[in-house]
Amino acid sequence: MNKVFESERIEFVEPTLDLVPEYLKMVNDIEHVAKYISDRREPYTEQEEIEYMKEKIDGHAMMFSMIEKETGEFIGNTEFFNRKDDEAEWGIVMTASKQNKGYGTEALKRMIEYGFNEGGFRRIYLGVYVDNPRAIHVYEQCGFKEYDRTDVDVFMEILKP
Repeated sequence: MNKVFESERIEFVEPTLDLVPEYLKMVNDIEHVAKYISDRREPYTEQEEIEYMKEKIDGHAMMFSMIEKETGEFIGNTEFFNRKDDEAEWGIVMTASKQNKGYGTEALKRMIEYGFNEGGFRRIYLGVYVDNPRAIHVYEQCGFKEYDRTDVDVFMEILKP
């Protein structure tokens, strides 16, 4: 795996097809993961996941797989997408066994730094489901401010200081 950068406990590596089994396990966990990232409730097939990851890899997406330094275990993926000029949307998905251990907060703080410094962004924004108060709290702790809301989503942003 090609490490791009790191934080205290996480190595951020280029996504790889070698991790497809881990990606599938994560995105097909409807109860703990998938319900927070999309409306889809049917499992992805291996071929669908391979095609999705090939598209990300071939398109040079600003996506990183997160690996726990201490164990070498897969944590999840994080990405800047919808990049336009000096802003991007941020997202994260974490495997259930690595949730509630502070990795999400650590990854977000490092991705904000990476986005502002290496990515050249002045604005990073995100959308989160209204029924995910834990995530909203983390985003607020990391400096994101709400700028819009619907019955389903909360939209938040952080601007480069």
